Amino acid sequence: MSEKITFSVTKREGLGKGANRRLRVAGKVPGIFYSTTGENIPVQMNEMPLVKLYEKAGLTNVIALDIDGEVKDCLIWKLERHPFKNRLQHVDFYGIDPEKEIRIKIPVRTTGESKGVKLGGRLEEYRQVVTVSAKPADIPNEVVVDVTDFDIHTFLKVSELELPENVTAYYDDDFKVLAVVPGRGSSKTEEAED
Repeated sequence: MSEKITFSVTKREGLGKGANRRLRVAGKVPGIFYSTTGENIPVQMNEMPLVKLYEKAGLTNVIALDIDGEVKDCLIWKLERHPFKNRLQHVDFYGIDPEKEIRIKIPVRTTGESKGVKLGGRLEEYRQVVTVSAKPADIPNEVVVDVTDFDIHTFLKVSELELPENVTAYYDDDFKVLAVVPGRGSSKTEEAED
């Protein structure tokens, strides 16, 4: 579950491409804090601490963002990277209300080796992320699916994901997340059954 990390930023005065370019030359990253009240605050921070924050918090952990002494709960909503340099260009922080549920995409990771794969089948992953609804403190970092007992012709739908308490999957269609299907060398009849 989420672990709150405090991260300090400062308000930035200059707006626009020229001001942002000067910040980047100075090793800083421009960003915006989007408040739940509609108040957007332009901010800036050093690049390396932001990289470390992202490695630790990712997109699912609640951050206590200290903006010149005023602390606001938020998530990192979007990180923009330079197209070919290994540098961050911009960051969006999304203010949250700890008591209100939000919808957020979280990664799906498999663990174990499927019985079906051992018998010559193959694991197909149709979705690498799923959307869940939860209060910010309950957001999991990822959904882990143990595929050990999956045989050939076994599939897992989003409604069947085992999610932590107070977390629900959000979807319109009950889509397949992953499946174990016959291997490439299987007979045409087996493939037709899939």
